[in-house]
Amino acid sequence: MTKSIGTTDRRGFLKLAGTITAAAGIAAGLAACGGKTDAPKKDAQSSADNKATDGGTLTAGISYELGTNGYDPMTTTSALTIAANWHTLEGLFEIMPTEDRTCYAALSKDAEPVKVDDTTYEVTLRDGAKFHNGADVTAEDVVFSFERVLDPANKSLYASFLKFIEAVTAKDEKTVTIKLKYPFSLLKERLSVVKVVPKAEVTKDAKAFDANPVGTGPYKMTDNGAASSTVLFEKNADYTGPKPAKADKMVWKILPDAATRTNAVTSKDVQAIDSVPYLSIDQVKASVSVESVQGFGLLFMMFNNGDSSPMKDLKNRQSALYALDMEKVVKTGLLNQATPATCFVQENHRSYKKAKNVYTLDVEKAKEGFAATGLTKVRLLVTNHDWVKQCTPIIKESLEAAGLQVEFTEYKSSDLYNTIGQSSDWDIVVAPGDPSVFGDDTDLLLNWWYGGDIWTDTRMHWKGSASYDKVQELMQKAAQSTGAEQTAAWHEIFDVISEEVPLYPLFHRKSPSAWDADTLPNFKPISLTGLSFVEVGTTKA
Repeated sequence: MTKSIGTTDRRGFLKLAGTITAAAGIAAGLAACGGKTDAPKKDAQSSADNKATDGGTLTAGISYELGTNGYDPMTTTSALTIAANWHTLEGLFEIMPTEDRTCYAALSKDAEPVKVDDTTYEVTLRDGAKFHNGADVTAEDVVFSFERVLDPANKSLYASFLKFIEAVTAKDEKTVTIKLKYPFSLLKERLSVVKVVPKAEVTKDAKAFDANPVGTGPYKMTDNGAASSTVLFEKNADYTGPKPAKADKMVWKILPDAATRTNAVTSKDVQAIDSVPYLSIDQVKASVSVESVQGFGLLFMMFNNGDSSPMKDLKNRQSALYALDMEKVVKTGLLNQATPATCFVQENHRSYKKAKNVYTLDVEKAKEGFAATGLTKVRLLVTNHDWVKQCTPIIKESLEAAGLQVEFTEYKSSDLYNTIGQSSDWDIVVAPGDPSVFGDDTDLLLNWWYGGDIWTDTRMHWKGSASYDKVQELMQKAAQSTGAEQTAAWHEIFDVISEEVPLYPLFHRKSPSAWDADTLPNFKPISLTGLSFVEVGTTKA
């Protein structure tokens, strides 16, 4: 538990957060399309004459550490492992991590699922598809991959994305039939959520597969980084898909320390880093290209809606949000590298509409609300990611300014979720999240937090309430709709959750990446947590 934090101005805050070089940077959660960006000091186009050729080694500094689980695509939610899986595993279809989020055929032979009728589709595997161990990919592997995600016993967070699927069966050795519960307009994009894994390898030793997954992607992982803090990849020479590896090898150094990561890219020890510390952007721009891309990735406030917490009272939840000085958080904590939330999705998202309730600082309204319920104390749990630590002291101060005594506890992300999963002895959680790494359609983003039991029941204890039932009804309506009717249902959901706020975004942040344009002439920064080297080559041997 921390001591009470006093008034925070910019200078005082920097003292609290640590030195400029160390304070900032790690994005932790699991963003949609980019918007306005910070123009890089060194424009990537200045390296147009340096054409990357096949071969060489790509080097990167990654801010995210390995999570408590491994790389298994059924369970992993760690930013590092998900980014690694973009390069080593494939679904029937894949979505490019870059700004346009193009959905393309990966293991599928055809550009689109073949429609049999409104609720039946077929997908045939591409010719010559093999796993990294040399085994042919079969329809049986595809069926197994979907069934393990959909099996409630496996408690996959991804299952909430696939509620429209009735069954996946093998038609023949190379074709699967996908039966839907109802017509669903986002089938192609959603099939990308499930990565196809070899049934034989997983059933033989699931733990070994989790540590060292066998996939079909353009790269093979040769060191998982658990012991070395360096994840190593090599080109998959047997790859038959549309996005072959451009480099012979990749070396990803796990560098959670902001200063170490920054020094690595400015000294050219690595060619690219994710999560450039916000306070170091100008410094880094002097040496390499830097760009911040607006995305969905957010910091959220989640409330304990259970009977044991005073936050079950809607007035307390809303008052907590009115107490927050988000303009100060964004300006002082993140140097304007984020946008206060005015909707569940960010303003440059194609489904955006300003929500019915927009929470801006109103201390008197917050005090009145707390006085009406008699609330005087809250238990606030936060994560300790670098950039989050720049925000949470100001959030604590805001709640205190509204008259609350704040019991403030900081955790590693995995420890925080273990804690709230085992105990209801908390009121508010502040943590980051970015499910847009799986896709950026509104149905998927909503289902991550509001569609599955792990979040709604185990964590926020919201399941069973009238507002929960209303949101489920609207999400079902949207899922079975198309066009304007679907968008209208999503907008209604935005309004409901902006009023009920069981969990709600505080801001949507920009993701700053840095790269050496001389050796990575076709590298593209992304708005997601992580780095993508899909279709990226290097001039460096």
